[in-house]
Amino acid sequence: MCKMKDVNVGIKDMDFKTYRGKMVVHLTDGRTVIVPVSFFPDIKQMPVKEREKWMVLDDQYFTFENMTRVYSVLDLLKAA
Repeated sequence: MCKMKDVNVGIKDMDFKTYRGKMVVHLTDGRTVIVPVSFFPDIKQMPVKEREKWMVLDDQYFTFENMTRVYSVLDLLKAA
């Protein structure tokens, strides 16, 4: 497992359906982060169906089936 230094929280679940135009991310420490999809232009450009094909890597990173870019928990927390 490749943990980021000084980060002790991971990604538990993601949701793009609860709020229109927002990404809801549930973290392993119990917090929920709600971020506008517009903060991540390449995710915003994805078709809605493709957004549901997300995957978590090493608890602290996420990407999508048809995307080469990988985001981290820190990217989410900076956007929130």
